Amino acid sequence: MSPSKISVLQTNVQEQFCLETRPDPCATVIFGASGDLAERKLFPSLFHLSRTGNLPKSFCVIGAGRTEMTDDAFRKRVAASVRAAFPDGDEESVDRFTALFHYQTGNYEDPALYAALAARLKDLGEAFHTRNNRLFYLSLPPALYVTVVRRLGGAGLSRQRVDGLGWSRIIIEKPFGTDLDSARRLTREVGEVFSEDQVYRIDHYLGKETVQSVLVFRFANVLFEPVWNRNFIDYVQITASEDLGVGHRAGYYEGAGTLRDMFQNHLLQLLCTTAMEPPASFAADRLRDEKSKVLRSIRPFPVDQLDRLAVRGQYGPGSIDGKPKPGYREEKGVAPDSRVETFAALKMFVDNWRWQGVPFYLRSGKRLARRLTEIAVHFKPVPHLLFEPLKPTDILPNVLVIRVQPEEGISISFETKHPGPKLCMSLATMDFLYEPSFGRPPEAYERLFLDAMAGDQTLFTREDWVELSWSILSPILEHWKSAPAPAIYKAGGWGPAASDALLAEEGHAWRNDA
Repeated sequence: MSPSKISVLQTNVQEQFCLETRPDPCATVIFGASGDLAERKLFPSLFHLSRTGNLPKSFCVIGAGRTEMTDDAFRKRVAASVRAAFPDGDEESVDRFTALFHYQTGNYEDPALYAALAARLKDLGEAFHTRNNRLFYLSLPPALYVTVVRRLGGAGLSRQRVDGLGWSRIIIEKPFGTDLDSARRLTREVGEVFSEDQVYRIDHYLGKETVQSVLVFRFANVLFEPVWNRNFIDYVQITASEDLGVGHRAGYYEGAGTLRDMFQNHLLQLLCTTAMEPPASFAADRLRDEKSKVLRSIRPFPVDQLDRLAVRGQYGPGSIDGKPKPGYREEKGVAPDSRVETFAALKMFVDNWRWQGVPFYLRSGKRLARRLTEIAVHFKPVPHLLFEPLKPTDILPNVLVIRVQPEEGISISFETKHPGPKLCMSLATMDFLYEPSFGRPPEAYERLFLDAMAGDQTLFTREDWVELSWSILSPILEHWKSAPAPAIYKAGGWGPAASDALLAEEGHAWRNDA
Protein backbone atom coordinates (compact mmCIF):
# COMPACT_ATOMS: atom_id res chain seq x y z
CA MET A 1 0.00 0.00 0.00
CA SER A 2 1.36 3.40 -0.93
CA PRO A 3 1.86 5.74 2.01
CA SER A 4 -0.07 8.98 2.19
CA LYS A 5 1.66 12.23 1.50
CA ILE A 6 1.86 15.09 3.97
CA SER A 7 3.05 18.52 2.85
CA VAL A 8 4.89 20.72 5.33
CA LEU A 9 5.70 24.31 4.37
CA GLN A 10 8.80 25.77 6.00
CA THR A 11 9.58 29.43 5.33
CA ASN A 12 11.57 30.53 8.37
CA VAL A 13 14.60 32.03 6.65
CA GLN A 14 17.06 34.60 7.91
CA GLU A 15 19.63 36.61 6.00
CA GLN A 16 23.06 36.07 7.49
CA PHE A 17 25.72 37.09 4.99
CA CYS A 18 25.81 38.70 1.56
CA LEU A 19 28.45 38.72 -1.17
CA GLU A 20 27.60 41.78 -3.24
CA THR A 21 28.37 42.12 -6.94
CA ARG A 22 29.54 45.66 -7.69
CA PRO A 23 29.27 46.49 -11.39
CA ASP A 24 31.65 48.92 -13.05
CA PRO A 25 30.48 52.01 -14.95
CA CYS A 26 30.09 51.01 -18.59
CA ALA A 27 28.41 51.46 -21.93
CA THR A 28 26.54 48.36 -23.13
CA VAL A 29 26.11 47.70 -26.83
CA ILE A 30 23.31 45.24 -27.65
CA PHE A 31 23.59 43.79 -31.15
CA GLY A 32 20.18 42.60 -32.29
CA ALA A 33 18.42 45.23 -30.17
CA SER A 34 15.32 45.07 -32.34
CA GLY A 35 14.98 41.32 -31.81
CA ASP A 36 12.81 39.09 -29.63
CA LEU A 37 15.36 38.27 -26.90
CA ALA A 38 16.17 41.92 -26.28
CA GLU A 39 12.49 42.81 -26.03
CA ARG A 40 11.41 39.89 -23.82
CA LYS A 41 14.43 39.52 -21.54
CA LEU A 42 17.24 42.04 -21.86
CA PHE A 43 15.37 45.36 -21.58
CA PRO A 44 13.14 44.21 -18.68
CA SER A 45 16.16 42.78 -16.85
CA LEU A 46 18.10 46.02 -17.16
CA PHE A 47 15.03 47.99 -16.06
CA HIS A 48 14.60 45.89 -12.92
CA LEU A 49 18.28 46.36 -12.11
CA SER A 50 17.76 50.10 -12.50
CA ARG A 51 14.61 49.99 -10.39
CA THR A 52 16.38 48.20 -7.53
CA GLY A 53 19.44 50.47 -7.66
CA ASN A 54 21.80 47.77 -8.94
CA LEU A 55 22.85 49.29 -12.24
CA PRO A 56 26.06 51.32 -12.29
CA LYS A 57 25.42 55.01 -11.66
CA SER A 58 27.34 55.78 -14.84
CA PHE A 59 25.69 53.67 -17.51
CA CYS A 60 24.20 53.84 -21.00
CA VAL A 61 23.01 51.49 -23.73
CA ILE A 62 23.47 51.57 -27.50
CA GLY A 63 21.19 49.30 -29.47
CA ALA A 64 22.58 48.16 -32.80
CA GLY A 65 20.49 46.58 -35.54
CA ARG A 66 19.52 46.48 -39.18
CA THR A 67 16.08 47.94 -38.53
CA GLU A 68 15.97 51.66 -39.31
CA MET A 69 15.16 53.54 -36.10
CA THR A 70 15.79 56.86 -34.42
CA ASP A 71 16.82 57.14 -30.79
CA ASP A 72 13.28 58.24 -29.88
CA ALA A 73 11.67 55.34 -31.72
CA PHE A 74 14.04 52.93 -30.00
CA ARG A 75 13.22 54.41 -26.59
CA LYS A 76 9.51 53.95 -27.28
CA ARG A 77 10.14 50.29 -28.12
CA VAL A 78 12.16 49.83 -24.91
CA ALA A 79 9.44 51.55 -22.88
CA ALA A 80 6.76 49.25 -24.36
CA SER A 81 8.87 46.20 -23.47
CA VAL A 82 9.35 47.42 -19.91
CA ARG A 83 5.66 48.28 -19.38
CA ALA A 84 4.62 44.85 -20.63
CA ALA A 85 6.97 43.17 -18.15
CA PHE A 86 6.28 45.57 -15.25
CA PRO A 87 2.74 46.99 -15.51
CA ASP A 88 3.19 48.63 -12.10
CA GLY A 89 6.19 50.70 -13.24
CA ASP A 90 5.64 54.43 -12.84
CA GLU A 91 6.14 56.66 -15.86
CA GLU A 92 8.93 58.68 -14.24
CA SER A 93 11.15 55.63 -13.62
CA VAL A 94 10.46 54.32 -17.13
CA ASP A 95 11.35 57.69 -18.68
CA ARG A 96 14.55 57.92 -16.60
CA PHE A 97 15.52 54.44 -17.73
CA THR A 98 14.78 54.88 -21.44
CA ALA A 99 16.80 58.12 -21.49
CA LEU A 100 19.88 55.89 -21.13
CA PHE A 101 19.15 54.23 -24.50
CA HIS A 102 20.45 55.16 -27.95
CA TYR A 103 20.31 53.43 -31.31
CA GLN A 104 22.67 52.86 -34.22
CA THR A 105 21.37 51.48 -37.51
CA GLY A 106 23.68 49.47 -39.72
CA ASN A 107 24.54 46.25 -41.48
CA TYR A 108 26.51 43.83 -39.30
CA GLU A 109 28.95 43.14 -42.13
CA ASP A 110 29.60 46.81 -42.87
CA PRO A 111 32.70 48.31 -41.19
CA ALA A 112 30.88 51.67 -41.22
CA LEU A 113 28.57 50.40 -38.45
CA TYR A 114 31.51 49.78 -36.16
CA ALA A 115 33.16 53.09 -36.96
CA ALA A 116 29.88 54.79 -36.04
CA LEU A 117 29.67 52.74 -32.84
CA ALA A 118 33.22 53.71 -31.90
CA ALA A 119 32.36 57.39 -32.34
CA ARG A 120 29.15 57.10 -30.30
CA LEU A 121 30.90 55.14 -27.57
CA LYS A 122 33.45 57.92 -27.28
CA ASP A 123 30.81 60.67 -27.13
CA LEU A 124 28.42 58.82 -24.81
CA GLY A 125 31.33 57.65 -22.65
CA GLU A 126 32.20 61.26 -21.98
CA ALA A 127 28.56 62.25 -21.42
CA PHE A 128 27.74 59.32 -19.11
CA HIS A 129 31.22 58.95 -17.51
CA THR A 130 31.55 55.26 -18.40
CA ARG A 131 35.38 55.34 -18.00
CA ASN A 132 35.91 53.77 -21.42
CA ASN A 133 34.37 50.45 -20.26
CA ARG A 134 32.46 48.61 -23.01
CA LEU A 135 30.22 45.56 -22.80
CA PHE A 136 29.07 44.00 -26.10
CA TYR A 137 26.06 41.66 -26.11
CA LEU A 138 25.50 39.42 -29.15
CA SER A 139 21.73 38.91 -29.16
CA LEU A 140 22.02 37.57 -32.70
CA PRO A 141 21.67 34.39 -34.78
CA PRO A 142 24.84 32.29 -34.29
CA ALA A 143 25.76 32.66 -37.99
CA LEU A 144 26.58 36.33 -37.29
CA TYR A 145 28.88 35.80 -34.29
CA VAL A 146 32.14 35.58 -36.23
CA THR A 147 31.24 38.52 -38.47
CA VAL A 148 30.53 40.83 -35.53
CA VAL A 149 33.58 39.66 -33.56
CA ARG A 150 35.90 40.27 -36.52
CA ARG A 151 34.42 43.71 -37.19
CA LEU A 152 34.76 44.70 -33.53
CA GLY A 153 38.40 43.70 -33.68
CA GLY A 154 38.93 45.58 -36.94
CA ALA A 155 37.48 48.75 -35.40
CA GLY A 156 39.74 48.43 -32.36
CA LEU A 157 36.75 48.01 -30.04
CA SER A 158 38.04 44.77 -28.51
CA ARG A 159 41.22 46.37 -27.22
CA GLN A 160 41.55 47.16 -23.52
CA ARG A 161 43.54 50.01 -22.04
CA VAL A 162 47.01 48.86 -20.99
CA ASP A 163 46.74 51.04 -17.86
CA GLY A 164 43.63 49.09 -16.79
CA LEU A 165 41.41 52.16 -17.14
CA GLY A 166 38.95 50.84 -19.65
CA TRP A 167 37.89 47.27 -20.33
CA SER A 168 36.15 45.57 -23.24
CA ARG A 169 34.02 42.42 -22.76
CA ILE A 170 31.71 40.40 -24.97
CA ILE A 171 28.67 38.28 -24.03
CA ILE A 172 27.94 35.50 -26.51
CA GLU A 173 24.58 33.75 -26.45
CA LYS A 174 24.15 30.02 -26.97
CA PRO A 175 24.51 27.92 -29.01
CA PHE A 176 28.30 28.13 -29.06
CA GLY A 177 28.77 25.94 -32.12
CA THR A 178 26.64 23.08 -33.38
CA ASP A 179 29.18 20.29 -32.84
CA LEU A 180 32.76 19.85 -31.65
CA ASP A 181 34.40 21.07 -34.86
CA SER A 182 32.25 24.19 -35.19
CA ALA A 183 32.72 25.01 -31.49
CA ARG A 184 36.49 24.80 -31.91
CA ARG A 185 36.36 27.03 -34.99
CA LEU A 186 34.26 29.60 -33.15
CA THR A 187 36.60 29.49 -30.14
CA ARG A 188 39.55 30.08 -32.45
CA GLU A 189 37.84 32.99 -34.25
CA VAL A 190 36.77 34.67 -31.02
CA GLY A 191 40.21 34.04 -29.47
CA GLU A 192 41.92 35.94 -32.29
CA VAL A 193 40.06 39.11 -31.24
CA PHE A 194 39.21 38.72 -27.54
CA SER A 195 41.23 37.02 -24.81
CA GLU A 196 39.45 34.36 -22.73
CA ASP A 197 39.07 36.72 -19.75
CA GLN A 198 37.06 39.06 -22.01
CA VAL A 199 34.63 36.38 -23.22
CA TYR A 200 31.37 35.67 -21.37
CA ARG A 201 29.53 32.68 -22.87
CA ILE A 202 26.07 32.97 -21.40
CA ASP A 203 23.80 30.15 -20.25
CA HIS A 204 20.80 31.76 -18.60
CA TYR A 205 20.13 28.63 -16.52
CA LEU A 206 23.24 29.44 -14.49
CA GLY A 207 21.70 32.78 -13.58
CA LYS A 208 18.61 31.17 -12.06
CA GLU A 209 18.44 31.54 -8.30
CA THR A 210 17.73 27.87 -7.65
CA VAL A 211 20.70 26.69 -9.71
CA GLN A 212 23.00 29.00 -7.78
CA SER A 213 21.41 27.78 -4.56
CA VAL A 214 22.58 24.22 -5.27
CA LEU A 215 26.12 25.34 -4.48
CA VAL A 216 25.07 27.00 -1.22
CA PHE A 217 22.86 24.05 -0.32
CA ARG A 218 25.72 21.58 -0.80
CA PHE A 219 28.70 23.51 0.46
CA ALA A 220 27.27 25.69 3.25
CA ASN A 221 25.38 22.93 5.10
CA VAL A 222 27.06 20.06 6.91
CA LEU A 223 23.95 17.86 6.68
CA PHE A 224 24.09 16.98 2.99
CA GLU A 225 27.64 16.82 1.66
CA PRO A 226 28.62 13.74 3.77
CA VAL A 227 25.85 11.71 2.05
CA TRP A 228 26.36 13.24 -1.40
CA ASN A 229 28.03 10.18 -2.89
CA ARG A 230 27.62 6.60 -4.20
CA ASN A 231 27.29 5.16 -0.68
CA PHE A 232 23.95 6.87 -0.08
CA ILE A 233 22.61 8.04 -3.45
CA ASP A 234 20.93 5.49 -5.71
CA TYR A 235 20.43 7.64 -8.82
CA VAL A 236 19.86 11.22 -9.97
CA GLN A 237 17.21 12.53 -12.37
CA ILE A 238 17.49 15.87 -14.16
CA THR A 239 14.39 16.98 -16.07
CA ALA A 240 13.73 20.04 -18.22
CA SER A 241 10.29 19.65 -19.77
CA GLU A 242 8.13 22.14 -21.66
CA ASP A 243 4.45 21.98 -22.49
CA LEU A 244 4.93 24.35 -25.43
CA GLY A 245 5.83 23.35 -28.97
CA VAL A 246 8.50 24.94 -31.14
CA GLY A 247 6.31 27.94 -31.96
CA HIS A 248 8.17 30.59 -33.98
CA ARG A 249 11.52 28.80 -33.43
CA ALA A 250 10.86 26.08 -36.01
CA GLY A 251 13.54 27.43 -38.36
CA TYR A 252 16.16 27.23 -35.64
CA TYR A 253 14.92 23.95 -34.23
CA GLU A 254 15.04 22.15 -37.57
CA GLY A 255 18.81 22.64 -37.56
CA ALA A 256 19.31 22.03 -33.85
CA GLY A 257 17.01 19.60 -32.07
CA THR A 258 16.73 18.99 -28.35
CA LEU A 259 20.19 17.51 -27.79
CA ARG A 260 21.90 20.63 -29.10
CA ASP A 261 19.32 23.06 -27.75
CA MET A 262 19.06 21.78 -24.16
CA PHE A 263 21.64 19.12 -23.31
CA GLN A 264 24.91 20.67 -24.49
CA ASN A 265 24.36 23.65 -22.22
CA HIS A 266 21.51 23.61 -19.68
CA LEU A 267 21.29 19.96 -18.65
CA LEU A 268 25.01 19.29 -18.60
CA GLN A 269 25.47 22.44 -16.49
CA LEU A 270 22.88 21.14 -14.02
CA LEU A 271 24.66 17.78 -13.94
CA CYS A 272 28.03 19.45 -13.28
CA THR A 273 26.59 21.63 -10.50
CA THR A 274 25.12 18.52 -8.87
CA ALA A 275 28.15 16.24 -9.28
CA MET A 276 31.14 18.57 -8.89
CA GLU A 277 33.67 18.32 -6.07
CA PRO A 278 33.95 21.20 -3.57
CA PRO A 279 36.19 23.88 -5.11
CA ALA A 280 39.05 25.32 -3.08
CA SER A 281 37.29 28.71 -3.18
CA PHE A 282 34.36 30.46 -4.86
CA ALA A 283 36.75 32.10 -7.34
CA ALA A 284 35.48 31.80 -10.91
CA ASP A 285 38.18 29.53 -12.30
CA ARG A 286 38.28 27.29 -9.21
CA LEU A 287 34.57 26.64 -9.62
CA ARG A 288 34.83 26.16 -13.37
CA ASP A 289 37.80 23.81 -12.92
CA GLU A 290 35.59 21.45 -10.93
CA LYS A 291 32.81 21.56 -13.52
CA SER A 292 35.24 20.66 -16.28
CA LYS A 293 36.53 17.76 -14.16
CA VAL A 294 33.00 16.35 -14.07
CA LEU A 295 32.78 16.34 -17.87
CA ARG A 296 36.19 14.68 -18.12
CA SER A 297 34.89 11.94 -15.80
CA ILE A 298 31.73 11.16 -17.79
CA ARG A 299 31.86 7.67 -19.23
CA PRO A 300 31.99 7.75 -23.05
CA PHE A 301 28.94 6.30 -24.77
CA PRO A 302 29.77 2.90 -26.29
CA VAL A 303 28.77 3.04 -29.96
CA ASP A 304 27.10 -0.37 -29.80
CA GLN A 305 24.91 0.74 -26.85
CA LEU A 306 23.81 4.16 -28.05
CA ASP A 307 20.29 3.00 -28.90
CA ARG A 308 19.90 1.79 -25.31
CA LEU A 309 21.54 4.74 -23.51
CA ALA A 310 20.29 7.60 -25.69
CA VAL A 311 16.57 7.84 -26.49
CA ARG A 312 15.00 10.37 -28.84
CA GLY A 313 11.46 11.18 -29.85
CA GLN A 314 9.32 13.66 -31.74
CA TYR A 315 5.94 14.93 -30.62
CA GLY A 316 2.89 13.99 -32.62
CA PRO A 317 -0.67 15.33 -32.33
CA GLY A 318 -2.27 15.24 -28.90
CA SER A 319 -3.86 17.50 -26.31
CA ILE A 320 -2.74 19.53 -23.30
CA ASP A 321 -5.27 20.77 -20.74
CA GLY A 322 -8.02 19.47 -23.00
CA LYS A 323 -6.88 21.56 -25.97
CA PRO A 324 -5.76 19.80 -29.19
CA LYS A 325 -2.15 20.35 -30.22
CA PRO A 326 -0.54 19.68 -33.61
CA GLY A 327 2.37 17.33 -34.13
CA TYR A 328 5.85 18.70 -34.76
CA ARG A 329 5.70 17.92 -38.49
CA GLU A 330 2.49 19.95 -38.71
CA GLU A 331 4.11 23.07 -37.27
CA LYS A 332 4.77 26.00 -39.60
CA GLY A 333 8.30 25.88 -41.02
CA VAL A 334 8.88 22.16 -40.25
CA ALA A 335 9.60 19.65 -43.01
CA PRO A 336 6.77 17.09 -43.37
CA ASP A 337 9.32 14.26 -43.07
CA SER A 338 11.50 15.90 -40.41
CA ARG A 339 13.78 13.59 -38.37
CA VAL A 340 14.59 16.24 -35.76
CA GLU A 341 14.17 15.14 -32.15
CA THR A 342 11.97 17.21 -29.84
CA PHE A 343 12.66 14.87 -26.92
CA ALA A 344 15.83 13.20 -25.69
CA ALA A 345 16.75 11.15 -22.64
CA LEU A 346 20.25 9.97 -21.70
CA LYS A 347 21.64 7.57 -19.13
CA MET A 348 25.07 8.75 -18.03
CA PHE A 349 27.72 7.73 -15.51
CA VAL A 350 30.38 9.86 -13.82
CA ASP A 351 33.37 7.57 -13.39
CA ASN A 352 35.09 8.90 -10.29
CA TRP A 353 35.38 7.93 -6.62
CA ARG A 354 32.30 9.87 -5.53
CA TRP A 355 29.84 8.75 -8.20
CA GLN A 356 31.03 5.37 -9.47
CA GLY A 357 28.02 3.23 -10.41
CA VAL A 358 25.40 5.97 -9.81
CA PRO A 359 23.32 6.56 -12.97
CA PHE A 360 22.40 10.11 -13.95
CA TYR A 361 19.23 10.26 -16.05
CA LEU A 362 18.78 13.42 -18.12
CA ARG A 363 15.68 14.22 -20.18
CA SER A 364 14.22 17.20 -21.96
CA GLY A 365 11.39 17.62 -24.41
CA LYS A 366 8.70 19.81 -25.89
CA ARG A 367 4.92 19.33 -25.76
CA LEU A 368 5.21 17.26 -22.60
CA ALA A 369 2.58 17.09 -19.85
CA ARG A 370 3.80 20.20 -18.06
CA ARG A 371 6.58 22.73 -17.70
CA LEU A 372 9.12 21.57 -15.16
CA THR A 373 12.86 21.84 -14.50
CA GLU A 374 14.22 19.97 -11.50
CA ILE A 375 17.09 17.95 -10.08
CA ALA A 376 15.84 14.92 -8.13
CA VAL A 377 18.37 13.08 -5.96
CA HIS A 378 17.06 9.61 -5.05
CA PHE A 379 18.67 8.07 -1.98
CA LYS A 380 19.13 4.36 -1.41
CA PRO A 381 16.61 2.44 0.70
CA VAL A 382 17.49 1.70 4.31
CA PRO A 383 19.62 -1.48 4.59
CA HIS A 384 17.40 -3.06 7.25
CA LEU A 385 13.85 -2.28 8.39
CA LEU A 386 12.88 -3.26 11.94
CA PHE A 387 9.14 -2.73 11.40
CA GLU A 388 8.13 -6.28 10.52
CA PRO A 389 6.64 -7.59 8.30
CA LEU A 390 7.71 -4.67 6.09
CA LYS A 391 10.85 -4.97 3.99
CA PRO A 392 13.11 -2.01 3.06
CA THR A 393 11.64 -2.12 -0.45
CA ASP A 394 8.12 -1.67 0.95
CA ILE A 395 8.73 1.98 1.84
CA LEU A 396 9.71 4.83 -0.43
CA PRO A 397 13.34 6.00 -0.17
CA ASN A 398 14.15 9.64 0.59
CA VAL A 399 14.14 12.01 -2.37
CA LEU A 400 15.67 15.48 -2.41
CA VAL A 401 14.24 17.71 -5.16
CA ILE A 402 15.65 21.04 -6.26
CA ARG A 403 13.03 22.77 -8.43
CA VAL A 404 14.48 25.26 -10.88
CA GLN A 405 11.12 26.22 -12.43
CA PRO A 406 8.28 26.84 -11.87
CA GLU A 407 7.67 27.30 -8.12
CA GLU A 408 11.39 27.50 -7.37
CA GLY A 409 12.31 25.69 -4.18
CA ILE A 410 13.76 22.65 -2.44
CA SER A 411 11.85 19.71 -1.01
CA ILE A 412 12.82 16.54 0.83
CA SER A 413 10.65 13.52 1.50
CA PHE A 414 11.00 11.19 4.48
CA GLU A 415 9.02 8.55 6.33
CA THR A 416 7.14 9.49 9.48
CA LYS A 417 4.54 7.91 11.76
CA HIS A 418 0.95 8.71 10.92
CA PRO A 419 -0.93 9.87 14.09
CA GLY A 420 -3.09 7.21 15.73
CA PRO A 421 -2.90 4.07 17.87
CA LYS A 422 -1.58 1.92 15.01
CA LEU A 423 1.98 2.03 13.70
CA CYS A 424 1.28 3.45 10.25
CA MET A 425 3.97 5.13 8.19
CA SER A 426 3.40 8.06 5.84
CA LEU A 427 5.59 9.92 3.43
CA ALA A 428 6.07 13.53 4.53
CA THR A 429 7.43 16.19 2.20
CA MET A 430 9.08 19.31 3.55
CA ASP A 431 8.98 22.17 1.08
CA PHE A 432 11.00 25.34 0.99
CA LEU A 433 9.55 27.77 -1.57
CA TYR A 434 11.48 30.80 -2.76
CA GLU A 435 8.62 33.17 -3.53
CA PRO A 436 6.80 33.05 -0.14
CA SER A 437 10.17 33.42 1.63
CA PHE A 438 12.02 35.95 -0.51
CA GLY A 439 9.51 37.25 -3.04
CA ARG A 440 9.59 36.63 -6.76
CA PRO A 441 13.07 35.50 -7.90
CA PRO A 442 14.77 37.98 -10.24
CA GLU A 443 15.16 37.21 -13.92
CA ALA A 444 18.30 35.13 -14.58
CA TYR A 445 19.65 37.72 -17.03
CA GLU A 446 19.81 40.31 -14.26
CA ARG A 447 22.48 38.44 -12.34
CA LEU A 448 24.42 37.63 -15.49
CA PHE A 449 24.40 41.26 -16.66
CA LEU A 450 25.71 42.36 -13.26
CA ASP A 451 28.45 39.75 -13.20
CA ALA A 452 29.63 40.66 -16.69
CA MET A 453 29.79 44.33 -15.68
CA ALA A 454 31.76 43.35 -12.57
CA GLY A 455 34.15 41.06 -14.45
CA ASP A 456 32.98 37.93 -12.61
CA GLN A 457 33.02 34.88 -14.92
CA THR A 458 31.81 32.38 -12.29
CA LEU A 459 28.42 31.81 -13.93
CA PHE A 460 29.71 31.86 -17.50
CA THR A 461 31.00 28.95 -19.54
CA ARG A 462 34.72 28.49 -20.15
CA GLU A 463 36.09 27.35 -23.52
CA ASP A 464 37.33 23.97 -22.27
CA TRP A 465 33.88 23.17 -20.84
CA VAL A 466 32.27 23.94 -24.20
CA GLU A 467 34.58 21.60 -26.08
CA LEU A 468 34.24 18.84 -23.48
CA SER A 469 30.44 19.02 -23.62
CA TRP A 470 30.42 18.71 -27.40
CA SER A 471 32.90 15.82 -27.30
CA ILE A 472 30.49 13.90 -25.04
CA LEU A 473 27.46 14.45 -27.27
CA SER A 474 29.10 14.24 -30.70
CA PRO A 475 28.98 10.40 -30.92
CA ILE A 476 25.22 10.53 -30.28
CA LEU A 477 24.64 13.21 -32.90
CA GLU A 478 26.70 11.27 -35.42
CA HIS A 479 24.86 8.03 -34.65
CA TRP A 480 21.44 9.66 -35.04
CA LYS A 481 22.28 10.77 -38.59
CA SER A 482 21.86 7.20 -39.82
CA ALA A 483 19.62 5.78 -37.07
CA PRO A 484 15.87 5.20 -37.57
CA ALA A 485 13.61 8.26 -37.30
CA PRO A 486 12.68 9.41 -33.78
CA ALA A 487 9.79 7.59 -32.12
CA ILE A 488 6.56 9.62 -32.21
CA TYR A 489 5.08 10.44 -28.80
CA LYS A 490 1.72 11.97 -28.08
CA ALA A 491 1.66 15.66 -27.21
CA GLY A 492 0.69 16.02 -23.56
CA GLY A 493 2.46 12.84 -22.47
CA TRP A 494 5.95 12.23 -21.11
CA GLY A 495 7.81 11.16 -24.22
CA PRO A 496 8.34 7.82 -25.96
CA ALA A 497 8.06 4.50 -24.13
CA ALA A 498 11.78 3.87 -24.62
CA SER A 499 12.42 6.70 -22.16
CA ASP A 500 10.68 4.76 -19.39
CA ALA A 501 12.57 1.61 -20.40
CA LEU A 502 15.83 3.50 -19.91
CA LEU A 503 15.15 3.55 -16.16
CA ALA A 504 13.07 0.39 -15.83
CA GLU A 505 16.03 -1.88 -16.54
CA GLU A 506 17.41 -0.90 -13.13
CA GLY A 507 14.05 -0.73 -11.38
CA HIS A 508 13.81 3.06 -11.52
CA ALA A 509 11.06 5.36 -12.81
CA TRP A 510 10.72 9.00 -13.83
CA ARG A 511 9.03 11.42 -11.43
CA ASN A 512 6.15 12.12 -13.80
CA ASP A 513 3.49 12.68 -11.14
CA ALA A 514 5.59 14.83 -8.82
